[in-house]
This record gives sequence, C-alpha cells and structure tokens, in this order.
Amino acid sequence: MSPVLFLVVAAGGFFGAPCRYLLDRAVTRRVNSDLPWGTFVINISGSFLLGLLTGLTLSHHLSDLGRAMLGTGFCGAYTTFSTFTFETIRLVQDGRLLEAASNVGVSVVVGLAAATAGLALGLAT
Repeated sequence: MSPVLFLVVAAGGFFGAPCRYLLDRAVTRRVNSDLPWGTFVINISGSFLLGLLTGLTLSHHLSDLGRAMLGTGFCGAYTTFSTFTFETIRLVQDGRLLEAASNVGVSVVVGLAAATAGLALGLAT
C-alpha cells in the first residue's frame, strides 16, 4: 500500500467514526426504545452510501483514491457490523428472540435495498 493510499483511507476513517458516534447518539436520544435503532440507521445509510460510491466508481465519476477514502475509509469506520452483532446477541440474551431475529432480517433486507438504490443512483449519474 502506498503512503498516499494509506493516508486517504485513514482520513476517511478519521471522519467516519465520529459521524457514526454522533448519529447513533442523535437517533438514540430521539427514539425511546432499547432496540438498536442508531446502529440500524447507521448501517442502512452506510449501505446506501457504499452502493452510491460503487455506482459512481463504475460510471467513472469517482477516482480510485476517492473510492478508497470514502468507501474503505469513511464507510469502513462509519458502518459497524460488530456493534450490530453485539446488540443482536444482547437481545437474544435478554430473551427477546423475535426482536433479535427481526433486527437481523430487517437489517439485511433493508440494507440490500439501500445498497441497490445507491448503486442505481450512482450508475444513473
């Protein structure tokens, strides 16, 4: 990995992680629920963004460095599979099996739809 590529990925991650934190806090404050809505909103919006970036890359509107910074760096730090997994396991441990299964199913289906919508938008640009 070149030093420039390393730095652009790190720069994207530098902004992605705080954005994730701030959005999670904002959603959690507004939604009175112990379900992981913050993580859901983050992962769905991240799926859309990564789909959009992929579409823009495929249609030659985004450079390789831009894709690395935004796709790998920003989206990699912004989205969070580990938190999604932890929160789902916590629901299972609390005996909330329906909520846990719904969290998994809805996250996958809506995430795929969001990524598809972002890809279509990126390709149409």
